[in-house]
Amino acid sequence: MKYDCLIIDDEKLLADSTAEYFNLFGVKTAVVYTAAECREFFIHNKAKLLLLDINLGDGSGFELCKELRETTDIPILFISARTSDDDKLMALHIGGDDYVQKPYSLSVLSAKVKVVLKRYCQHADMEYSDGRLTINFHAKQVLIAGNPVKLTSLEFKLLSYLIQNRNRVISKQELFENVWEDKFTGDGTLNVHIRKLREAIECEPGKPEYIITVWGDGYKFIGGIQ
Repeated sequence: MKYDCLIIDDEKLLADSTAEYFNLFGVKTAVVYTAAECREFFIHNKAKLLLLDINLGDGSGFELCKELRETTDIPILFISARTSDDDKLMALHIGGDDYVQKPYSLSVLSAKVKVVLKRYCQHADMEYSDGRLTINFHAKQVLIAGNPVKLTSLEFKLLSYLIQNRNRVISKQELFENVWEDKFTGDGTLNVHIRKLREAIECEPGKPEYIITVWGDGYKFIGGIQ
């Protein structure tokens, strides 16, 4: 499932009311109350933005942020009742994008979230780049270390889907339905296209670092390789 926003906050009443407000005004939002529930959420779901409380019942929001930053670059807005400037600096230092003080106005926070989502989605929709691999989705251009790579239209569509859903296991069935738009595409066809993509973008196609096979489940594109 894909969400615009995930709220991670152990103040259940506040978290639930914030999510209800966001959903009412068009920001599809889910809620979890612990760091463990956040990790579980990302096994099967995606979110474009996080609202992360500093104090969680089972750990620190700071530590969870550092953990999440190993696999995702989505915006993280810290929310906290703490007023220390050190907390605000720490939030930004470890990868947070902003710091929101509790108690907050739902209308003001909703407006801020919409602005961040718009900015992030515009960037994400245009290009992916990790220092070695660059893909411009609008121009349908792929570069490896600055050198153009030729892909067929279907290969580009497959690579784009994998990248736009990076760091998440994608089942073969999902690829059949969203890339081929055909529920009955065979494994052999998918395997051939995955092999060709690896030959085009991997340093060692036999030891892939980008497109990883998750045996029994599907494939996962690992982003952020330098």
